[in-house]
Amino acid sequence: MSRVDQARQAFLDNNVDKIKNAHTRKAIHTDIHHHEAHLKGFNLPEIILGGQDGLVNVLGVILGVAAATSSSQIVIVAGLAATFAESVSMGAVAYTAKIAEADYYQSELEREKWEIDHIPEGEREEVRALYENYGFKGKVLDEIVDKITSDKHVWLQIMMEQELKLEPVDRKQAIPAAFIVGVSAIIGSFIPLTPFFFMTIKNAAVSAMVISAISLFIVGYYKAKKTLGRSFLQQGIEMMLIGMISALVGYFVGSLFKISNF
Repeated sequence: MSRVDQARQAFLDNNVDKIKNAHTRKAIHTDIHHHEAHLKGFNLPEIILGGQDGLVNVLGVILGVAAATSSSQIVIVAGLAATFAESVSMGAVAYTAKIAEADYYQSELEREKWEIDHIPEGEREEVRALYENYGFKGKVLDEIVDKITSDKHVWLQIMMEQELKLEPVDRKQAIPAAFIVGVSAIIGSFIPLTPFFFMTIKNAAVSAMVISAISLFIVGYYKAKKTLGRSFLQQGIEMMLIGMISALVGYFVGSLFKISNF
């Protein structure tokens, strides 16, 4: 766990001593010089994206099909088809999104590098304007601008991080991100689908809604605990309501096209 991760967790736990330990001179310099200041392997967004999307979409599909027919087999087939189509689709979206993000960063990096090489005075003035906004002025501001622009690597990094608010994107993370989202979508999809393997269609539909609502609440609660450190109930209820309202749309659509021959 990086120093920032430790400080973040200590803040959520309201542990002042651990917060102070994460801000000692040694801890700060070790962390920053080893480029560990950012979260690594923090896959909560991908897990929530895949899991919530899989659960809500498949719940909507099976409720709609259940409302249109009395056949559990049809519901299961439709649910399985939606499950695997959804997982592949979500994984592909996660992959292409990560690649697009990396491509955008690279294109902006090349543009900024060209501008530093060909119009250095304009880029130098951008650095000056950035640090003027931070409150620096006069001789101190001149020294900051001179120091930053004396090293093109640092100069380029400052422009990317502070002017464009962009961070490097590792293309190698595209496949792991796609895998996490895809697997999460499958797991989320099977939450509402499982009751239909063991219950009558009516009981299964009710069970699927109850289990899905509880699952969405738990995910929202956990997300709030890991990120905000507060508003647990509010976030849990919010995610549950959004998911259930979205899924119920499928039920109402299915009820409009009820089939009596199955």
